[in-house]
Amino acid sequence: MATSWDAPTYDVSSAPQQAWGAEVLARLSGISPGATILDVGCGTGRVTEALLALVPQGRVLAIDASAEMVALARARLGDRAEVWRQDVLDLELAEPVDVIVSTAALHWVPDHDRMWAQLRRALRPAGVLEVQCGGAGNIARVREVIESVVDHAFPDLAGWSPWVFATPEDTVQRLRQVGFTSIRCWLEHRPTYPRDVETFVRTSILAAHLARLPEQRRERFTAAVLAGVCPPLDYVRLNVSAVRAVDPSVTPDPTTC
Repeated sequence: MATSWDAPTYDVSSAPQQAWGAEVLARLSGISPGATILDVGCGTGRVTEALLALVPQGRVLAIDASAEMVALARARLGDRAEVWRQDVLDLELAEPVDVIVSTAALHWVPDHDRMWAQLRRALRPAGVLEVQCGGAGNIARVREVIESVVDHAFPDLAGWSPWVFATPEDTVQRLRQVGFTSIRCWLEHRPTYPRDVETFVRTSILAAHLARLPEQRRERFTAAVLAGVCPPLDYVRLNVSAVRAVDPSVTPDPTTC
């Protein structure tokens, strides 16, 4: 089931995600001003807009699986970037790009083996990959609250999660297998204090859960989760830096976790 996002509310409540995105962009300081960049999981286009400044002679492409997010990103960016609705697992480009960036998005993708393979195909040889998403241990306390609420009153959500919070070790292995080199993967603990905890939890964390529930049960579920949540929210970010190998048959360079 596709997740319906409240894109306008997300746009004004996503200060933590924007800060994390700025950190990823800081890792791109050496790219050519004429490069072509693909933003995967562009959301409302705030990070995409910042990417435009990095490639004044280049191009910025942006995809997101949410129609609501894409509509808002297009309204923000106009014709300065090419934005379209696309599931990364079905990604097809007319030609490969120089750089792929993704922030606060890839933990929503259910199949990481296929995802990394798709991203490698979208990069030219020696193209750069810079990612940050939820990693192992992300929002562990919040997930415990969700599981408790589900066990007590929402059995239709039992055993289900919309997220893959991978470890650096598993991610390194996946990247090696599909043909990346110069791989660095590491976790960062980022305790987070949203300005409006209720809005943030409802919009940034529970969107997929709420999409699976009938409308008349959503408020009760949200209220039950919020009753057990208090800041800081225990965010853990998985950072990924890698390069598409020029020759995938060549043994990758040493990697770090």
